[in-house]
Amino acid sequence: MHKDFLKPYDHNVVENDIYAAWEKSGSFAPRKEGDPYCIIMPPPNANGSLHVGHAVMVAVEDILIRYWRLRGKRALWIPGADHAGFETQVVFEKKLEKEGASRFEILNQENGRETFRQMVWDFTQAHKSGMESQVRRLGASCDWTKELFTLDPRVVAIVYKTFKKLYDDGLVYRDKRIVNFCIKHQTSLSDLEVEWEDREDKLYHVRYAFADDAKKFITIATTRPETIPGDAAVAVNPNDSRYADFVGKKVIEPITGREIPIVADEAVDMTFGTGALKITPAHDAVDFEVGKRHNLETRQTIDANGRLNQLAGPLEGMKVAEARQKAAEILAQNGVLEKTEPYGHQVGVCYKCRNIVEPMILPQWFVDLTKKGKEKIVAPVIAVVKSGATKITPDFQEKIFFHWMENIRDWNISRQIAWGIPIPVWYCQNCGKETVYIENGAPEACAGCGSKDLKKDADVFDTWFSSGQWPFATLEALTNNQSRDTVGQQRDRQPTTDNEENYFKTFYPTAMMETGYDILFFWVARMMMLGLYVTGSVPFEDVYLHGLIRDKDKQKMSKSKGNVVDPLGVVEQYGADALRMALIVGNSPGQDVAYDENKVRGYRNFSNKLWNIARFVVTQMNADEPSSVKASKSAAQMNAENVKRTPDDQERIAAFEKTKAEVAENIEKLRFSQAAETAYHYVWHTFADVVIEEEKKILADPAASEERKQSARATLDVILRGSLVVLHPFMPFVTEAIYQRLPAKNKEFLMVEEW
Repeated sequence: MHKDFLKPYDHNVVENDIYAAWEKSGSFAPRKEGDPYCIIMPPPNANGSLHVGHAVMVAVEDILIRYWRLRGKRALWIPGADHAGFETQVVFEKKLEKEGASRFEILNQENGRETFRQMVWDFTQAHKSGMESQVRRLGASCDWTKELFTLDPRVVAIVYKTFKKLYDDGLVYRDKRIVNFCIKHQTSLSDLEVEWEDREDKLYHVRYAFADDAKKFITIATTRPETIPGDAAVAVNPNDSRYADFVGKKVIEPITGREIPIVADEAVDMTFGTGALKITPAHDAVDFEVGKRHNLETRQTIDANGRLNQLAGPLEGMKVAEARQKAAEILAQNGVLEKTEPYGHQVGVCYKCRNIVEPMILPQWFVDLTKKGKEKIVAPVIAVVKSGATKITPDFQEKIFFHWMENIRDWNISRQIAWGIPIPVWYCQNCGKETVYIENGAPEACAGCGSKDLKKDADVFDTWFSSGQWPFATLEALTNNQSRDTVGQQRDRQPTTDNEENYFKTFYPTAMMETGYDILFFWVARMMMLGLYVTGSVPFEDVYLHGLIRDKDKQKMSKSKGNVVDPLGVVEQYGADALRMALIVGNSPGQDVAYDENKVRGYRNFSNKLWNIARFVVTQMNADEPSSVKASKSAAQMNAENVKRTPDDQERIAAFEKTKAEVAENIEKLRFSQAAETAYHYVWHTFADVVIEEEKKILADPAASEERKQSARATLDVILRGSLVVLHPFMPFVTEAIYQRLPAKNKEFLMVEEW
């Protein structure tokens, strides 16, 4: 017997060595034969440590990869890391603040942008390395030789190629439109990056006097009196009989004294306030659309620093909160503040700093998803999900998915930050023409007028625009390690050497996209839109959305609450196998689950139980035998020589095979919790409590024939080896540790055994 079997199981002794041996052997690479099966790992942000939610992702994807590898498929799991533009810059800025510095100080220096990018690059590379070590510690059997970073030049080249295709097809455009702007972070945010909070504010009822009769007025209700200097009109609903005679009249805006019209628009809610609304196109998304419909003036009175400008008259120079109070005072002094009342409503805030976002008009790049893009980009995604070409698990998420896709808005992909993929556009300072240039360097001259006075767009792409191309970008970038100049042209290219692999042709579409349900629209939908648009094929056949891990009180984990669970700390204490099982069992797709340390402790005990089961079986396999059977022969060898099994043993093996088939069916139907529980209960409550106990009696019975004992040993060996295979996708370390201690094992590693 292997000497280590004489000791209790210690995960800290075996796990690191086993993983190092796996990786060194090249066993994580796809085999040369078999049907392809590919998962692209959702790339964790390269700006910090993993949290326990990442451990769920690793566990689920590793179950699939290890299972299909055992089933003989060419299983490829590609790891990666996301530069996470805005999020990483926020994390790095916090680091600078602690050091008494700011990004603005750096950016304002000579070559400040390049300096800042290098600083963030160094920061992410250090954290990226640590993050990768954590993924390894959790047992991820991904092919590290194919790891990619979202800022890899090969990936950037593909992102640029996609942008150019969208531009040439008229599906991306630049326009001055109202966007969500974070004053603190000085960047626009997409609709998905704005969260909504319940706030208690005041509703101000303000009288606007008629221009031709100062005694006559219309009362509007607003929560933002500080934006009154930006008003372009007062609007009423065309079906509101109260105001039928008011439409077309002029009223006096009550802070700067300008004349503005009363217009009729169906966007006005007759039940809100007085049924009359102030229209401020520069500072409200709905008002912006009303303004376009009625060709109204756009007066932007709040600047990017959150201060009122010269157009705000007496409010100039004030921050929004101060200006609101001052505006109320002016209105009261002028006798036009009719009343105020408490008002509870939802306010949009930046999802990182929780500050209220300021609607602001900025020139931005947008992907068209509502006009031409609705047919070219959105409709194909809806069609493939409805047809089942891509299936979303759990089913109820499909209804949510369709609702979002059918009510989608154009996608703002510009970000006013320094960290990310620069938008490859230059603007002619002579004629104003824009040039999209995706080669190295910069265009020599304007394509329109020939001027060499060109200015580079200062913005970078929204991170979700680049990561939305991840499935095809990774596989194209890996194909023959193409250079930046030629990558992105690999879809139809034939290999030029016998050793070359066209990863895109072999593994696209990928089999599975597994991620949290909270980024179904941030990421999954966008991967589907861009994947179908660029390649003509769905990027993945299945989408599996796991639930979020909450604390024991079912609260969302956050650093500010101090309830974040460090997965590596849990692994050190209980082992990676125990954590993986605890996160899988009871975790239904799309449903949140509370983290329970007692569950982890229980599965640590199961690891010990499995170790002791194996130690007993191996002891029996090495038991003294009569001269008719050589002592060197293992039960596995006896099995190969067709040991005659008793009917009871045949029944026991048949019961195990039935369990094995149930586990396989559950994995293939993405019922991971049921699969893990089935394997667990069989090993503990059937194999250990029934089969072993019954075979023990036979092996200890002096009256039992040697043939009967051979049948018992062979049965124990077959079920142990089979149980290791069945449990391996869930508990890779303890099963591999036991496998390495078995006599006459079939393969170098259990992970490349046959299911």
